[in-house]
Amino acid sequence: MSVTVTFAGCGDAFGSGGRFNTCFVVDAPNLRFAIDFGATSLVALNQLGIDHNTIDAIVLTHFHGDHCGGVPFLILDAMLAAKRTTPLTIIGPRDTQARLTTMADALLPGMSGMNPKFDLCYRDTGFLQPSSFGPLTVTSYPAEHTDATNPASVRVEIAGTVISYTGDTGWTKHLPAVARDADLFICESYHYSKPVRFHLNYCDIRQYRDQLRPKRMILTHFSREMLTFADAVGEECAHDGLVMAI
Repeated sequence: MSVTVTFAGCGDAFGSGGRFNTCFVVDAPNLRFAIDFGATSLVALNQLGIDHNTIDAIVLTHFHGDHCGGVPFLILDAMLAAKRTTPLTIIGPRDTQARLTTMADALLPGMSGMNPKFDLCYRDTGFLQPSSFGPLTVTSYPAEHTDATNPASVRVEIAGTVISYTGDTGWTKHLPAVARDADLFICESYHYSKPVRFHLNYCDIRQYRDQLRPKRMILTHFSREMLTFADAVGEECAHDGLVMAI
C-alpha cells in the first residue's frame, strides 16, 4: 500500500475561494492520521465520505482555529453520535491538552466534564528531536508565527515516507531541514507578493527555493490574492479534495 494524502481542506482562515480550513488526511499501512484539523474539517470530511472515527491520530502545528478548531467537535461527535470505540491520539506543540480543553469549553461549554468511552491521549512534541507515536515519527521545528499559538513546522515519517509541512510561518532558518528530501513538502504560500507578518508568500518561496530541496512540493493556504495567481505559478497547488499518492 502506498501512502496517500487527501487535502480535505487547504484554505486560509477566512475561507477564501470557498475552501475549507487546513486538514490533510494521510493514509498509510495500518494508520490514518490528519495533519491539522481546522474548524471546518468535519464538514470537509463528510463531503469526501471520510468517517472521522477512522482517523487514528491528529498532528497539530499550532493553536489557531483554522488549524485546530475542529478537534473539539470531532471529540464531542465521537462521544455522542459517532460512538467511537477506537483510540485517538492528538499530537501537538506545548500544552496541547490544556489548550484544546480551554478551546472546547469556549466553543462547547460543559464539554470538559464529559468522559469519552474510547482512549483519548494527548501528546506534546519538543523541538528538534524526533518523537515516536507507534509507527508515526514526528519532528517539530520552531515556526515564526503568533507566539501565543505555540507555532511549529512539522516533519512526519510513516512507512518510510516523509511528509513535511510549514504550518503558518514566516521564513526561518529551520525550513530547509523541514523540507529537505521530504517525499512531499506542503508549503504555505499565503500571498503572492504582499508581505504579511508570520506568513510565507510566493516571492519568499521563489527566493529560498534552492535551499528547500524536497522531492516534491505543493503550495497551500492561499489568500484571495494568491488564488488569482494559482494557475500561473510553476509549482503544484493544492485544492480541496485533491488526493496525492506518494
